[in-house]
Amino acid sequence: MLRKLIVAMLGALALSSCAQDAYDPGHDYFSFANSDQFVTRHLELDLTVDFAARQLVGSVRLSMERLDPAARELVLDSHTLHIESVSVALPDGLARDAEFLIGASVKKLGEPLTISLPDGFDPDGAFSVTIHYRTDPGATALQWLPPELTAGGKHPFLFSQSQDIHARSWIPLQDTPSVRATYGATIRTPPELLALMSADNDPLAVRSGEYRFEMPQPIPSYLLAIAVGDIFFAPLGPQTGVYAEPEVLAAAAHEFADTQNMLDAAAEMYGDYQWGRYDLLILPPSFPYGGMENPRLSFITPTVIAGDRSLVSLIAHELAHSWSGNLVSNRTWRDIWLNEGVTSYLDKRLMEELFGKERADEERVIDYRELIEQLPDIKPAMQALAPRLGSEDIEETQGTVHYKKGQLLLDYLEHAFGREVFDRFLAGYFDHFRFEAISSEQFLAYLTDNLLDQYPGKVSQEQVEQWLYQPGLPEDAVIPQSESLQRAADLALKWAGGEVSLESVPIADWSPLAVVHFIKTLPDTLSDEQLTELDQRNGLSSTRNAEIGRAWFIQVAKRRYRPAYESMRQHLIRYGRMRLVVPVYKALIENGQDKALAEEIFALAKPGYHPITIMAAELVLDEPAGK
Repeated sequence: MLRKLIVAMLGALALSSCAQDAYDPGHDYFSFANSDQFVTRHLELDLTVDFAARQLVGSVRLSMERLDPAARELVLDSHTLHIESVSVALPDGLARDAEFLIGASVKKLGEPLTISLPDGFDPDGAFSVTIHYRTDPGATALQWLPPELTAGGKHPFLFSQSQDIHARSWIPLQDTPSVRATYGATIRTPPELLALMSADNDPLAVRSGEYRFEMPQPIPSYLLAIAVGDIFFAPLGPQTGVYAEPEVLAAAAHEFADTQNMLDAAAEMYGDYQWGRYDLLILPPSFPYGGMENPRLSFITPTVIAGDRSLVSLIAHELAHSWSGNLVSNRTWRDIWLNEGVTSYLDKRLMEELFGKERADEERVIDYRELIEQLPDIKPAMQALAPRLGSEDIEETQGTVHYKKGQLLLDYLEHAFGREVFDRFLAGYFDHFRFEAISSEQFLAYLTDNLLDQYPGKVSQEQVEQWLYQPGLPEDAVIPQSESLQRAADLALKWAGGEVSLESVPIADWSPLAVVHFIKTLPDTLSDEQLTELDQRNGLSSTRNAEIGRAWFIQVAKRRYRPAYESMRQHLIRYGRMRLVVPVYKALIENGQDKALAEEIFALAKPGYHPITIMAAELVLDEPAGK
């Protein structure tokens, strides 16, 4: 995913009774659920989609197992849910009403839902809990788009984003990645619309207004997903296809035509694909992330449809999650690097396999540079891959550490042990922990037993621990290089310094990543006249490539290049993907003069943003001007 995340809001919470000296790396500090006493094995959803009320209405039946025979209260996660009734039942037994209490709301975490087992109800392990409820119109996981904000303009659209802890805003459940469960669902919609889920979608499904789904493999709650809209399907390969609104479908099918080849290549390297089909759903532009790795159905931003397949590394990333993140997932959000860092390594390997080493190296260098740029703004404690939960504010984040430092760790191990040996290790790792949620310490133990100790003298456990628990990058990190990006950077400085003319800089022949690198390398001394020449000759303000647009408009805001401000405004209104808009707002705030303008544009764009993007943008807008 990646996606992807305001994740790892690592801090001491008001509700936590755990003192610093009682820190438990295996405890999920962002869930109320008492999953050490009860664990969910299966969810059964029955929901009606009410676009007029902007609500999901219905029930969930949780098939539970009591782990602690003395436990009498089940605690679940919820967030602004309207709970109507709760009942419990033994297998094949009559349902009995159960008392429940919705606790006080905690910022970001929502409210604990405590269910008391009735007197005389003493399950010997397995039992079920049925909760009738409706979601709130402001549920943080759900975006309800009116027709005018869709590609077709005729029908509304609903989609979810459960990662990281937003599933609790549309289902009462144990919202922790440490619990993996299967699920089934019956979804009722307006008859002209199609429903999809992170489950066994049928490409030949007839629009009926009622749809049935099964997910037979256990998944964590953050991979629960739903979408409803005027959606159609196009095949890409025997196991792959793409769903989209009809106005977008042909372009999406062309852009992502290599998806089946990616799946085949990944399975060849890392083991059989375990999820049946792998399909893509192209969402409206308000989707807050580049992609979301919902199993069997990755949610994808339309901003990667550039027309030339230049941004398909995002598809490689979401597909790679089918092994790292979906097949083997993080136990707590502290361990998110096990998802994103491993996946970032895998997606570069897939890009190299399909498109060549030069393209993959360009992406490695861009990722490395973004990490180096962000590290000074990240607290040292949060620069560790597996940080210790401390007294940080709940808003604290790791930035891109879990993606890009995690990727660099795997690059380091591959360099030390050789690609053939490391590939065998990864395939064994995915097979050993398949359908499990693990911690950084479990990864380290497996790595030590199956790689470090098997090839002594190459990498020590202490060296790996430095990556996991210390800030910054170790001195022996393998720094990626790209000859094509270096050429672009050299020409950027030469042109800025007047040594070469812009006519002699072959930007039109470069990859989008080389163009991004050129833009980001330009010195602060560049004049408005030079910026005008660069923009007019290369059409930067009107580019179809969202990554080039992102890099350009960040520079426009930083440098206060006024001729491109209207195009920048349209960029911020057109897209809702956090990666594309939040850094531009941040640059406007930090230039010291455009805070009011940033607030004005945000007010115009906000109705088309997902709640997650709104939260992220508001955090930036609250910063002092010129920070």
